[in-house]
Amino acid sequence: MYPEHASRVPVQRAVEVHQPTPYPPAGPVSAPLVPVQPNTVPTVASIVLPDGRIVTGYAVDPAHTEPVAAKPAVSRTAVNVALGGVGFLAVCGGLLLLTSFIAALTAFITQLIILAAVIFGGWIAVQILGTHGHQGGTTVNIRRAVFKRNHFHG
Repeated sequence: MYPEHASRVPVQRAVEVHQPTPYPPAGPVSAPLVPVQPNTVPTVASIVLPDGRIVTGYAVDPAHTEPVAAKPAVSRTAVNVALGGVGFLAVCGGLLLLTSFIAALTAFITQLIILAAVIFGGWIAVQILGTHGHQGGTTVNIRRAVFKRNHFHG
């Protein structure tokens, strides 16, 4: 198709630019027309190859992708919600522990009060019901022959 060893010097020709003319629709169209062409008609470029052939076509601009801004792996909103939840759970747990501590401390103080009342009440009972506390009763000391009841002193 192409000669491998062409001794011809490549001919340089001017590039011609053609503007295409769109054709009107041939007949009635049942579907609504949807515009597919851009607002401006692109230029058509013709290139002359070294062997003399002419190639005509639209120039295609390479697609340039916009650099993507570096985004964090997790959104800040999600992080804030998670931290708020952790903080709320920590506060609730702390309040639960504080409530438990106050209940335990109250029970401990109540037991100490009951223990003090039992000990103090026992001491009072010993003082009241003890044997060395009777001053107005019968005293008998046989060795000395002291009878206080009828006032006989020997």
